[in-house]
Amino acid sequence: MTPDQYCQEKTAQSGSSFYYSFLFLPPERRRAITALYALCRQLDDAVDEASDASVARIKLAWWRTEIQKLFDGKPDHPVTKALQPHLASCGITQARLVAIVDGMEMDLDQTRYLDYAGLRKYCWHVAGVVGELSAGIFGYSDPATLVYADKLGLAFQLTNIIRDVGDDARKGRIYLPVNELQQFDVKASEILNGKYSDRFTALMQFQCDRARAAYRDALAALPEQDRRPQRPGLMMAAIYYALLDEIEDSQFQVLHQRISLTPVRKLWLAWRTYVTGGKYVQRRIGA
Repeated sequence: MTPDQYCQEKTAQSGSSFYYSFLFLPPERRRAITALYALCRQLDDAVDEASDASVARIKLAWWRTEIQKLFDGKPDHPVTKALQPHLASCGITQARLVAIVDGMEMDLDQTRYLDYAGLRKYCWHVAGVVGELSAGIFGYSDPATLVYADKLGLAFQLTNIIRDVGDDARKGRIYLPVNELQQFDVKASEILNGKYSDRFTALMQFQCDRARAAYRDALAALPEQDRRPQRPGLMMAAIYYALLDEIEDSQFQVLHQRISLTPVRKLWLAWRTYVTGGKYVQRRIGA
């Protein structure tokens, strides 16, 4: 199995919404974004699948060393070998890759965030940086596109947090800011025990409204001349925004289940966004 095949298999197995937007890219860019996504999956798995925090730290330390080897031109892992040919052409920097590792390590150090400012920092590490790297792979001419990419990464991560409240609680993590739980009078124990209430619904509506605003801010920041090359990100936005709709329609029944879209619907949303040059998602989100 070649490094590219390894990354392709890793990405396809994840069932992620991102996979559907990759299908519309030219081969070279598709290989680059698939390798980047596979690296993110490896880092995420290093934390989520480890038997304890000390094992996860050892794995992340190994990846820090492997990223150094990547930029020294001597990678060992199939994922970094697949990523290596794209470093210069796609503007992939060591600092940004290390920032993602730092974000994964934050999950070992923190299971709560006091306020949105703290959560926003975490979101930048695990999603905003990935958005910036992805924008470089897709191609852009205006540096302002990186602002859009960071904002879109934030929107994606806020959506993930809303979707995964129950899953994260079962791992002992609550990403909803502590001061916002207090604002809506929702106790952490209620979330950890999967207890629904009108107060929880109001809290989640607040989170959903903020995520929707993040999508609008992102699309408003995208320079017109880069809208076409950035279509893969807009395809992801269409899919994730539809996921928000599903979650809201369920009255935020996310404590006992993981709400998702069918593969057919994801593919349809990606295709519709692609053929309209991103205008479909712009109309949908109202940016």
